[in-house]
Amino acid sequence: MVEDDFGPEVARTYDQSVAEMFDPGAVEPAVELLAELAGGGRALEFAIGTGRVALPLAARGIDVCGIDLSEAMVEQLRQKPGGRELPVTIGDMARTRVEGGFGLVYLVFNTIGNLTTQEDQVACFSNAADHLQRGGSFVVEVGVPELRRLPPGERHVVFRADACGWGIDEYDTGSQSLVSHHLRHEGTALRHRAFRFRYVWPAELDLMARLAGMTLASRWADWHRQPFGHESVSHVSVWRKD
Repeated sequence: MVEDDFGPEVARTYDQSVAEMFDPGAVEPAVELLAELAGGGRALEFAIGTGRVALPLAARGIDVCGIDLSEAMVEQLRQKPGGRELPVTIGDMARTRVEGGFGLVYLVFNTIGNLTTQEDQVACFSNAADHLQRGGSFVVEVGVPELRRLPPGERHVVFRADACGWGIDEYDTGSQSLVSHHLRHEGTALRHRAFRFRYVWPAELDLMARLAGMTLASRWADWHRQPFGHESVSHVSVWRKD
């Protein structure tokens, strides 16, 4: 069972906590590529959240729908201009279905890792394929696990340390699990929040796609379509339904 880690307390401050991801420099390249892949057809966002990508994509004239497990996150979406016009189904992106076919299904900002078992990640790829029309695209943006930064016996990687707080990823290579710890100053208090993930390698995602009847069409290091290589820390991958 997929659990909702994005309740009212997290949803209320979510946009502020990832404010850099709302910068036009982060959003516009993603919207440009997704609009191109949608090709004028319908698009479905798994884990639509507060609409960071869906709203500007819809503003480009793309018919966007969404699925999200968190009612609190969707309520934040509803409060934004255009947010009430987007059809959103509350449910688990690994198994929830919506009506009709789509030319594009997409899943951004490491959210495939919110599915904390391999079984659920495999089901997510199957669900994407079931929603896609033949020739349609499934797009995933996700980081490459930073295990090379771990000295022998160490489990923690600091990914952020600034005046606002600290971010520490805790890896368990035995279970392929990851807990992302976020410590932030809130007034005079130091607030700790932890989010659970399952990290996954590009080759494993390719196998999940093959099991779902999709094949890899493109893989880039980022939304700017920079080449993906052995030093890349993230990837944007596109699989096509056969």
